[in-house]
Amino acid sequence: MRIALLLTLLFIPACAPVRRGWDAGWSERAAKDRIMLVRESPETLGHRRLVYQSAAHPDLGNFLKGKGMPDFIAETSSDDRQYLILYYLDTRRAFACRTRRSPGTLIDFAGPYPMTDRETKLLRQLKENSRRDG
Repeated sequence: MRIALLLTLLFIPACAPVRRGWDAGWSERAAKDRIMLVRESPETLGHRRLVYQSAAHPDLGNFLKGKGMPDFIAETSSDDRQYLILYYLDTRRAFACRTRRSPGTLIDFAGPYPMTDRETKLLRQLKENSRRDG
């Protein structure tokens, strides 16, 4: 089963703007097992998590400089691993990222994977709903 589809079915959307003053631990717990909109203004949890993860893992920052910011991310973790899925709606592609939980560790990138029609439709609806609500 494709990882992007599996994670899409497991995650709950998180599109609300973030509040200032969150520490990384709290926002990591809030991000676990969620699909999050990435928007800078008003800032969303997805944007906040990408900024944090890029600071902790410079190769992610380099990847984002080359590909641009995704429309959505999904984040989950296990005891010693962190996983991200980066969703790009315009190209209907997703990238999977895996790393150790320690800052500065390298990220393994996989993809791009084609997004299904269902994934694309769901994420486009979430993005449109966030425009009306935010």
